[in-house]
Amino acid sequence: MFGLGMQEILLILLVVLIVFGAKKLPEIGGGLGQAIKNFKKATTEPDEIDVTPSSKKKDDDA
Repeated sequence: MFGLGMQEILLILLVVLIVFGAKKLPEIGGGLGQAIKNFKKATTEPDEIDVTPSSKKKDDDA
């Protein structure tokens, strides 16, 4: 895994814990998980199709 051993991973986790604090870690993890979920959803959904009539689009643009 990118040449990181167990000691390096533990050191990184310890620094993250010190910087953000124990109370913020669940919020950060939840936000990161939600971001990944939304990204996966956005990449698998088909693009939305605009079904607005062309005459209505011209009125809105003016």
